[in-house]
Amino acid sequence: MQDQYFSLWLGKWTTSIDWTAAVTGTHLAATLRSLSASFPYTMRGAFEKTRKPDVEAQMVESEINKYFGHLITYYFGQDYFAIRMQAFDDMLWVVLGWLEAIHLINTHSEKHYPEGGHGKRAWHAHQFIPAFAHRARVFYELAEEGWDWVLCGGGMTWNPRLLPYKNAITNQLYISASISMHLHFPGDDNCSPFMGAAERQHPDWTLLYAKEQGSTSACSELDHMLNHNARYLTNAIDGYNWLANSGMLNDEGLYTDGFHISGYAQNHSKTTCDERNEMVYTYNQGVILSGLRGLWEATGNLTYLTSGHELVTNVIRATGWTATNLTSAPFTASGPAKKLKAAGTSGVLGAHGILAELCDPAATCSQDSQTFKGIFFHHLTAFCTPLPMHPARRGKTHHASSEVYMLHRTSCDAYAPWVVRNARAALATRDGDGKFGMWWGAGDAAENGSEVVLPRHALDCRNDPGVLATGNFSAMPDDDARYGTLRKRDWVDDGDPNERGRGRTVETQGGGVAVVRAMWEFLRRRGDYDDELAALEL
Repeated sequence: MQDQYFSLWLGKWTTSIDWTAAVTGTHLAATLRSLSASFPYTMRGAFEKTRKPDVEAQMVESEINKYFGHLITYYFGQDYFAIRMQAFDDMLWVVLGWLEAIHLINTHSEKHYPEGGHGKRAWHAHQFIPAFAHRARVFYELAEEGWDWVLCGGGMTWNPRLLPYKNAITNQLYISASISMHLHFPGDDNCSPFMGAAERQHPDWTLLYAKEQGSTSACSELDHMLNHNARYLTNAIDGYNWLANSGMLNDEGLYTDGFHISGYAQNHSKTTCDERNEMVYTYNQGVILSGLRGLWEATGNLTYLTSGHELVTNVIRATGWTATNLTSAPFTASGPAKKLKAAGTSGVLGAHGILAELCDPAATCSQDSQTFKGIFFHHLTAFCTPLPMHPARRGKTHHASSEVYMLHRTSCDAYAPWVVRNARAALATRDGDGKFGMWWGAGDAAENGSEVVLPRHALDCRNDPGVLATGNFSAMPDDDARYGTLRKRDWVDDGDPNERGRGRTVETQGGGVAVVRAMWEFLRRRGDYDDELAALEL
């Protein structure tokens, strides 16, 4: 992903687009966190001579520092000005990406660097936390403008340049970004110009000079400086309450893509979301999972965990998984465990237990869709992180009882064989250069598909550019607000089903990295990863 797709001198994955690059950066930071957890060691101070450095530890640390350098380079290469002008979901990917980078810095420092004088840790990456936090805060505030209570009774709008569309991904991103800001945002005292939603284009040199001199009054909006800000928690709770009551789940318990307001182009007085787009994508089932995990930690409300596990089991069933019986266990005493009816060998999200987009068999997936499965596994991995037995911050966060801790762990352990199944399938799509393909289930398919069969009343706005020009999305036939993300490579077919369509790309590589990381984390948490990884020759 880094050696073949990342251009160090440009600070970007050159064939990515802005939002897929933000997701790729998130995968990179998350993978470095897993690498950090793979080997216990402590880095000694530069002048400490009481112990010789461990060679293996130095090798791991060198790799982490190498690729963290890529993250720093990407920070400066990210086209933050262009993203300011894009859709609200594009902005929120940026928020999650830099919060993940901050999470990496904090966890790696805690694991491997002893605390020095004045409570400071020695890892050089700490100096970048303020910059990463500032970018996360700025883009959160820009995206926050997408929420309104008038249309559809609440919710985030996808794209301000199209007709109102309250879709699953933008609202799930808003929930996950809001709760992540509440739990992990370290505060921001940077009031630099030309970055925030309400800030001016030209610098206020008086403020800049005051900040340079260390003045605490340099920023007028002290709200930026707060961590564990209740505003973010309120936004997350409001966001999930709206989503949960929006009717966006279909009969299979999966999130459809979103809602339109019928006749809005002709009559702006209409405010009811009454046209549901039945299209189903994998990432619409994933992003909310990290949000639900965070909402539980912030509130202690067990219904968030119950909802998350119900969604995961519904997704697994929708891939045709039959190898293990899954029970969606409630985390409250309000009802019995839900017995899931037997799944067939295929479903709307895959076949033979392998996650897939509807566009996979026909190789008609766009650059957007090539990113989706990796997003799902990233957020599934976050959701199944073991619950804390002690509050991370007393009075601000909650901890799990022994019973809840074990119930969450047991439920997640039951997903591990399915995760391994998908990682094995993804690994099997690699070509001679180690590049992952898009369609992980190609090896189990009887034949390549030639036509995409959509659910009834579904509009595939992510893979069909013409959909965005219809009256459902655009009042202006020439509106191309999102066309840039739908470009496809010319059709190629040399007998390898994963060379068709767009072929192997940085987005498919990110998906492969995410699912293999998910496998490693699930097996590590179960304590049986050595045998499994040895069998895979990893």
